[in-house]
Amino acid sequence: MQYRNLGRTGIKVSPYCLGTMMFGAIANGDHEECVGMIHKALDFGINFIDTADAYSQGESEEIVGKALKGRRDKVVLATKASLPMGDDPNHSGGSRRWLTRAIEDSLRRLQTDYIDLYQIHRLDPETDIEETLSVLTDLMRAGKVRAIGASTVPASDIVEAQWVADRRGLARFRTEQPPYSILNRSIEREVLPTCQRYGMGVMTWSPLAKGMLTGKYRKSGKLPDSLRVKYFPKAMTDKDSLDAVEQLIPLAENAGLSLVHLALAFVVSHPAITSAIIGPRTPEQLDHLLAGAEVQLSDEHFDRIDQIVPPGVDVAPLERAAYVPPAIAQSSLRRRALTERAVI
Repeated sequence: MQYRNLGRTGIKVSPYCLGTMMFGAIANGDHEECVGMIHKALDFGINFIDTADAYSQGESEEIVGKALKGRRDKVVLATKASLPMGDDPNHSGGSRRWLTRAIEDSLRRLQTDYIDLYQIHRLDPETDIEETLSVLTDLMRAGKVRAIGASTVPASDIVEAQWVADRRGLARFRTEQPPYSILNRSIEREVLPTCQRYGMGVMTWSPLAKGMLTGKYRKSGKLPDSLRVKYFPKAMTDKDSLDAVEQLIPLAENAGLSLVHLALAFVVSHPAITSAIIGPRTPEQLDHLLAGAEVQLSDEHFDRIDQIVPPGVDVAPLERAAYVPPAIAQSSLRRRALTERAVI
């Protein structure tokens, strides 16, 4: 395994990060099987595990905690907070009140006394970024957190967070966790160059574009009965995505590769990317993902991919998973009051 620097943290991580969103009630509730998959990934050489409190409402963290007994010191453990954990309006977000509670809950479930990388799952537009960075800084000083990061943050907000940290003498985000795949390349425009400018590590989620790059979803043929279809019906039937897949499959076949291995090799080859998060649901899926670890794409492969999906372009919808800024999500921020709309 060729380990990479996680930004400028001094931490070394594997180019594959084991994502555990599928572990727990949402997808695979067999704790023993999930623990076995974690152990297989560790034995393979993966030393980077990503989870979140919101995954199956804490169950994923509990499974990871069980799996890391006796192996914790050799694992770079990342988790996230800020998504809702129940109906209480204060059990989410980036406030000091919530994050000081959320970290204790995660530490208990993970059966550890520190988190290597603690991330804000989504920025909280109702909480000042200084407030969030302040509490994260205190958690680091208390020894509960080693480094901090965020997920799915626009480039402008990454810059603002860096400036606030610098001006206020606070810890700064060391990592970003955005979506990135052959079908979702928009972060190549601003997010990745911004992360490089600030020396941030980048661990990307959905390198298979929510499963579109598994080859199971084709223009002709019945949709499989899968969790992806259940949760992302528009993404799985998106015409532009399916058109791209039909061109990528023969490219992979001509290279002697599966579409999955082509997709993963594409992601980990970008110089700004530290790790691709792989998220298997079953042992068979994990085996297939790991089998592509030695794949290297040629310049000709990348040139052809660029022809199919141009750099910096998203062809696949991020349905229900993208960060939607308040200016887009709230119509009141895009429309003046009725009495102010007339020019005269």
